[in-house]
Amino acid sequence: MRYLCDKKNCPLRRACRLVGISRSCARYKRRAKPDEEALRDRIQALAGEHGRYGYRRIAVLLSREGETANIKRIHRIWKSEGLSLPQRRPGRRQYGPKGEAVQKADHPLQVWSYDILEDRTESGNKLRILTILDEYTKESPGICVGRSISAQTVIGTLKWLFFSRGIPEYIRSDNGPEFIAKAVQGWLYESGCKTIYIEPGSPWENPYIESFNGKLRDECLNREIFRNTLEAQIIIEGWREEYNRYRPHSSLGYMTPEEFASQYRAEAPGHVEAPRGVIDNLPVLTL
Repeated sequence: MRYLCDKKNCPLRRACRLVGISRSCARYKRRAKPDEEALRDRIQALAGEHGRYGYRRIAVLLSREGETANIKRIHRIWKSEGLSLPQRRPGRRQYGPKGEAVQKADHPLQVWSYDILEDRTESGNKLRILTILDEYTKESPGICVGRSISAQTVIGTLKWLFFSRGIPEYIRSDNGPEFIAKAVQGWLYESGCKTIYIEPGSPWENPYIESFNGKLRDECLNREIFRNTLEAQIIIEGWREEYNRYRPHSSLGYMTPEEFASQYRAEAPGHVEAPRGVIDNLPVLTL
């Protein structure tokens, strides 16, 4: 249309007849909605606060604030502002056994998993991070940060979580020395929690904690510079609280882990939680 009218000096009526559209359609100019700029500013603000969230999570956060904008509209603004995240690299192909070792949990406190991450402080000192996850609710009951993570540290962390949260039926891990230590295995046996160890070199058998660790590294560790261990513990603990209470989780229907756990308890009132406080008389190593 524009080419015919501007370059060929064709009258609008004739150009519309040649193209097969009405003149009112040709004259139409899109007008921005009155609240477009306010919505655009809020999307930019949320994207700045949560640099690794995609437009779907931003849409969930906006809906919590009472915004009724269609997700397509949010996506259009997201793209026009250049906020799209880089494409993820395709994951490595999994050649190991599948299915049998991944036993999915079907209620809270059935299967927990834990793992250890490594990072560095600003001065280059090593940080070791013990992460723990409930595989059903995707909630992280605790994270421990230190210069080193020993078997005694693992026991001390689990002791408090078992007392405050309840004792899971199973806990899944790789074959790291902190997890296969006799002290840890013996203490878990005495507490009534069974262990599941994945096959060596098969991280796909522990997918939930691996996914959680990836989010922790992407959204926190890669974005922060820690001056010391204490600062790292405070910042990572803040991220854990945000993950549990604020961050929408795609596999939970964009609910937070705490919202999902609360909904489960409301819909399954007959479910009996694991006992708490029963570990007080167990032979626990002190830190």
